This record gives sequence, structure tokens and C-alpha cells, in this order.
Amino acid sequence: MIIVLSPAKSLDYETPAPVKHHTLPDFVPDSAELIAALRTLSPPQIADLMKISDPLAQLNFERYASWVEEFDSTNAKQAIFAFNGDVYEGLNASTLPEPALKYAQNHIRILSGLYGLLKPLDLMQPYRLEMGTRFQNARGRDLYGFWGERLTHALNTQLAAKGGPRPVLVNLASEEYFKSVKPKLLTVPVVTPVFEDWKNGRYKIISFYAKRARGLMARYAAVNQIADARDLLGFDSEGYVFDAEISNPSSWIFRRRLE
Repeated sequence: MIIVLSPAKSLDYETPAPVKHHTLPDFVPDSAELIAALRTLSPPQIADLMKISDPLAQLNFERYASWVEEFDSTNAKQAIFAFNGDVYEGLNASTLPEPALKYAQNHIRILSGLYGLLKPLDLMQPYRLEMGTRFQNARGRDLYGFWGERLTHALNTQLAAKGGPRPVLVNLASEEYFKSVKPKLLTVPVVTPVFEDWKNGRYKIISFYAKRARGLMARYAAVNQIADARDLLGFDSEGYVFDAEISNPSSWIFRRRLE
């Protein structure tokens, strides 16, 4: 089983990582190719392309300029500790015990516009490049064109290496990021957990809570050393409960009612 997550826009390079051991990304030459193309953009062009503020565009202009192909503790941080959004607050990786962190390294992958596919302990230099960015490049009109089938093939290879009965890909990524994967080319089935909350008389997906729940489920898998994806049906963090009646084999619905 492999779980895929989205990255986060917010980054934390101020807090020291709780562990020193790390790995390196698999697609550094591809990242370098993207960085070379991004360096041709001025801050105003970056702001227009990414629909971000001028100060944030300037920051990322400087990030692209300082990015290098050599990763170490002075210029990079492990991805699972560097990302700082809602998903990663739910995952709360800095509090994972060593066995859970090892599980995460083996079973969790993070989809990234710049790095393609990251292992949790892969060193990552700071960046901003969302997968849905329509950034024309030598391989296509956007990042989906740039990555093509590379990420799918990488996931197939890694899934095959896991072995075991009933291999599956658990999709805890956003729609924007999972579009970089080609499900029809995967050698295993895909299961997508969906998280709904009760509000105004009905159950609905509330973005903030759903993102946090994805992180919570990834943490649940790591802490409990989940080997069979079906054991994720027991996920009950912060009040969520699996609803078998409205779920199907590819979409697992978890609901909670806090009111």
C-alpha cells in the first residue's frame, strides 16, 4: 500500500527538524529543468503566472535563483517537516515515534509540482509551484504535460516493490495533485477516502476539515502500521466514522457530526 498526499503552500524552515537522517528526491534533474525555466521569469511574471502577491513573487524569484542541485541540511529540510498546511497539521509529523516515521517513509508519497514525487524524509529546498500552474515548458503546456506518465510509472515501481496481498493506492491528495497520476496506467486499484462534516442540516465536504482529516488518516496509518488498506476503515480520529452504506469500493466515505 502507498498513500499519496498533496504538498502545502505554507512552509516552515525555521523550526529545526526533529531527526537528522534524510533521503534525496528521485527527480532532481527534472526539478533542475523546471528551475532553469522558472529563472527566465521576472517577479511580475511570476506574480501573474501564479496569481500571488508581489512580495511572494519576489520571494520565489529569489528561491529559484538560489536553488541548487546539491541538497544538504544548510539549504534544505525533510519534506514531511517542511510542509506546514492543514494536511500536515493533521499528520503532525514532528510527534511521530520512530517506527511510525519509518512507516511513513516506506508508505507515504507527496506529489509536488517541482519535485514530482517526494518521500517524507527527502530533503527539499523551499519553493512554490502548484501542480495546476499553467506553466508552459519544453515538455508541454503545463506541469501535467511536464510530468507526463513519470509519476505513475514511479508509483507502479514502488508499489511492486512493496509486495503483499491486495496492493492498493490510497489517494489522500487533492484533485489538482492527483491529476498528475494516470489511474488507468496504475497496476493496482485506487481508493479515495472522502471526509464529510454535518453542517446546516446535511453532510458536506468542508475544505479545511477535509484537508486536516487527510493528514489525520495518514497519521493513523503510520501509528498503527497499517499493511492492508481495508484496516483504514477503522479510522476514527477526531470523531470520523466510516459509512459503509454510502461508500463503494473506490470511494470510502467518513462522516462526523459535531453539532
